[in-house]
Amino acid sequence: MDNRDDPSSLSERRFGEFADHYVHSPSHAQGNDLTRLVELANPQPHWEVLDVATGGGHTALAFAPYVRHVVASDLTARMLQAAAEYIKSRNAPNISFRQAMADDLPFQSDHFHAVTCRIAAHHFPDAAKFVRESARVLRAGGVLLVQDHVLPDDRQAAQEVDSFEKLRDPSHNRAFTKEAWRGLFVAAGLVVEHTQVMTKRHTFLEWAGRQGCSPETIAELRLRMAGFSETARAWLVPQNWESGDASFANRHILIVGRKAAP
Repeated sequence: MDNRDDPSSLSERRFGEFADHYVHSPSHAQGNDLTRLVELANPQPHWEVLDVATGGGHTALAFAPYVRHVVASDLTARMLQAAAEYIKSRNAPNISFRQAMADDLPFQSDHFHAVTCRIAAHHFPDAAKFVRESARVLRAGGVLLVQDHVLPDDRQAAQEVDSFEKLRDPSHNRAFTKEAWRGLFVAAGLVVEHTQVMTKRHTFLEWAGRQGCSPETIAELRLRMAGFSETARAWLVPQNWESGDASFANRHILIVGRKAAP
């Protein structure tokens, strides 16, 4: 396979192209989910925090007022530049930036008090390695907080939901069920302290437009939704599907794991 088509290369190209869309996306910049991540972390003034796949920098910006320093990392240089411009306009001098792959973090072991990753892990070619790398760079007692798309337990419905995301954005690699996420954390030696599923409702055309979907892709997305199983449609809860006001539910897991003392 041409490595230009692997998940990392696709993500780098597509998020370079659409970086500004994600900086200004209301569903990324705002929401109870972002507030909840900070609440679950209970950040302290002396903390060093790493935000992996920072995207528009919204998570880094949310943590910055509560900690000593945040490193915002991302695979895509253009995305980091857009995030830096946005953060500069918000006056957060304790955020620095580092280009990095999520599954090969260029940071020393046992350094950060918290690692965060919000609405990004479904792009990673190796989510298990990302979790292991996050555990490595955490101090004993540090926490990993991940928010990402979550799939239903039903296998057919999970495949349908995942295919819907991938059609819209080919750099989408895969999402996981709630139990699969727990398994990744436990395998990395993290003690899972909290999981919950939150629902975000997307306006369909705005969601598709963030990835520059063509009219043909938008038409195919509408057709797929109409043909999905009852279980998948119950998970996605489409409304006004044939109209310009079409929307659907996008479910996210929030999972918190703590690195035990050696």
